[in-house]
Amino acid sequence: MPMKVKVFVFNPFQENTYVISDENHNAAIVDAGCYNATEVALIKRFVDDNELKVKYFVNTHCHVDHLLGLNLLKSIYNVEAYAHSDDLPLLKTFPQQAMSFGFSVDKTPEIDKIVADGNTLLLGDGSIGIIHTPGHTPGSICLYLQNEKMLLTGDTLFYRSIGRTDLPGGSYDAIIRSITTKLMVLPDDVAVYPGHGESTTIGDERRSNPFIKT
Repeated sequence: MPMKVKVFVFNPFQENTYVISDENHNAAIVDAGCYNATEVALIKRFVDDNELKVKYFVNTHCHVDHLLGLNLLKSIYNVEAYAHSDDLPLLKTFPQQAMSFGFSVDKTPEIDKIVADGNTLLLGDGSIGIIHTPGHTPGSICLYLQNEKMLLTGDTLFYRSIGRTDLPGGSYDAIIRSITTKLMVLPDDVAVYPGHGESTTIGDERRSNPFIKT
């Protein structure tokens, strides 16, 4: 059964939080960046109105703006969170990250299960492929909904741009290698849903992204 993606734009970083759901109302929340009560209420209302059953959380990477709502949403839905093991050291710096950007946080979110390149997460009858794309952070991942031709790229690939590589653990060479060898091999008509900004397609970025030479 086909899956669909709903985007919410949260917190001062204008971070994209996604809800993936199928026709049987199974759902996964990706990059829970909701920061204040109003933002939390928005995503909860969407889940309630659509009678969704949240099965798990996934983090494309462990920067603070993609984690701000994870603790609260985990307390509401009582399900596990997934991330790549290479970002666990970054997760330990969550309080320092929050403080440096002026966020008030209670405690560091917990990641319950580890995903790796080539893993598949099941959502009802559908599947979400894990693509490890280091560069923005060591453990950055993209989520590939192959049947729907959708790709959630976190902060690896943006509309006409790429993720920052000047933060701790970042690598320009690694992010370019990730994009060219793992993302640009996907079909042109795959829709790209990034961690910030507007959506695009693999084909558009192959043709027009100034950072990409294929």
